[in-house]
Amino acid sequence: MTRIETRFDTLRAEGRKAFVAYLMAGDPNVETSLEVMKGLPGAGVDVIELGLPFTDPMADGPTIQEAGQRALAGKMTLDKTLQMVRDFRKDDGETPIVLMGYYNPIYSRGVDTFLREANDAGIDGLIIVDLPPEEDDELCIPAQKAGLNFIRLATPTTDDARLPKVLQNTSGFVYYVSITGITGAAAAQATDVGPEVSRIKAQTDLPVIVGFGIRSPETAREIAATADGCVVGSAIVAEMASGKRTEDVLAFVRSLADGAHSA
Repeated sequence: MTRIETRFDTLRAEGRKAFVAYLMAGDPNVETSLEVMKGLPGAGVDVIELGLPFTDPMADGPTIQEAGQRALAGKMTLDKTLQMVRDFRKDDGETPIVLMGYYNPIYSRGVDTFLREANDAGIDGLIIVDLPPEEDDELCIPAQKAGLNFIRLATPTTDDARLPKVLQNTSGFVYYVSITGITGAAAAQATDVGPEVSRIKAQTDLPVIVGFGIRSPETAREIAATADGCVVGSAIVAEMASGKRTEDVLAFVRSLADGAHSA
């Protein structure tokens, strides 16, 4: 079992919802992002999503786009992102880490080389938003053979005809995108999310985690109550972008985690 699967088994046994936090590797610099990353488990985070900066992040809204631009301007690379994971793993061998990004940097590195390096660094899963199920032979199936979960996105436009294709090689968990559009663009609504999560869960035993449009502890609680947990990204990235101290960013993360865990 991967760390992701083990973590969700533990949460299920404890009757708790998951809280997943996203941050961009290298934003505003390597040192600060690593400091925040190391503090996330103590702030109640169950799974960490680590963004791999990329020049053309088509699924991301302005907040995460700007974070990626800052990271790239600071010379953040795939190598440095993997080193961040290695540095995190020196003190934490249990918290699952999902690398979230786009295929181009992985393709440029070479799939086999990347998967070996990611595994060695301590990455547990991948969310690669620009690889559809029709391209599973490119990365999804090799990743799963290498022992990494490949986590797929389902969206409000994923209809009943498309959903089985999306789910067929997904593992770890399903990431349900609560809104139509980019990250940080609108607020998630529990009344809209609930029926969609039920529709997905009717076709898979995997946990369903909801992301996009969650900015407050109250919304985290409402959305987590409709699913197996929730993801917050843009709101955390915005806190970091405002120049707040690490302890203040982590206090905000704690409030979100407490919201999700109270569902």
